[in-house]
Amino acid sequence: MKVAIFGTKSYDKEFFKLEGVSTNHELVFFESRLRVKTAPLAKGFDAVCVFVNDVVDAETIKIIADFGVKVIALRCAGFNNVDLEEAEKHGIVILRVPAYSPYAVAEHTLALILTLNRKTHKAYNRVREGNFSLDRLTGFDIHGKTVGIIGTGKIGQIFANIMTGLGCKVVGFDLYPNKELEKNGTLKYVSLNELLDQSDIISLHCPLTPQTHHIINDHTIWRMKKGAMLINTSRGRLIDTEAAIRALSKGHLGYLGIDVYEQEEKLFFRDLSETLIRDEKMMNLMAFPNVLVTGHQAFFTDTALTQIARVTLGNLTAYENGEELVNRVGTEAIKA
Repeated sequence: MKVAIFGTKSYDKEFFKLEGVSTNHELVFFESRLRVKTAPLAKGFDAVCVFVNDVVDAETIKIIADFGVKVIALRCAGFNNVDLEEAEKHGIVILRVPAYSPYAVAEHTLALILTLNRKTHKAYNRVREGNFSLDRLTGFDIHGKTVGIIGTGKIGQIFANIMTGLGCKVVGFDLYPNKELEKNGTLKYVSLNELLDQSDIISLHCPLTPQTHHIINDHTIWRMKKGAMLINTSRGRLIDTEAAIRALSKGHLGYLGIDVYEQEEKLFFRDLSETLIRDEKMMNLMAFPNVLVTGHQAFFTDTALTQIARVTLGNLTAYENGEELVNRVGTEAIKA
């Protein structure tokens, strides 16, 4: 198949070329993200490959469908940026990578927690300047704390095991409880309100759906313990950023660590070091000393990049050969 890979960086090219050697697919890389303005680039291709911040809305889909595109291959697990109904209307198949390295995301979640707590990022900068003072670097023992996990799929399950290993009490909230976690006693399922009331650290690992959009808002934040830590390595729109800023300003939210952000498509995966950033919410967040932001790098390990390329190309091969599409996504996913 001839595949247009949008929104590519050097690492995408490296891993896709490496895995592509064993396939018959013709891969063409575009640095531009897929959206209405760039959709004409898909002319002459059988498939397009997109990532989390490509805009695959109804208008874009209509354009690429007219060009004969039959497949949209997501090189990620989430599909909230794709109009599934419009794709089905045009007979376009949606394929994704459901799990590339849940360990990578779970481990990055722990990294955010440890960095925020023990302030190692601040200590690193101090020491490089010859400042060995310990003032304002006080942390807390994670052992014995209550950790609340919202969403206990593969990533949430691994994260629960990690925090249990650190000696934490782990509680979880999920509409579809993980029977394995319940059976081995790794965590106790509680209601969302109970989780918010009890937890010292809250970590988000649920998908973005209409039901989970802004699941963290003014109401839920103010149910949290004063001084609680909130971590998000899932999807940016799970958190109402303005509500988080208000809670930080008033000292109710003790720590915030995010690897995803509501408006990240305007910022992430780009070098803006010599650009005036006009996103007021992001600038407000970064002004707080108890906020840590990383640029959607939780997935970013060699293991994950290899798996993303391998599964994405495998999905395309399965489609081309008329095989079962185990990673297909349809409108039933919305209903689910």
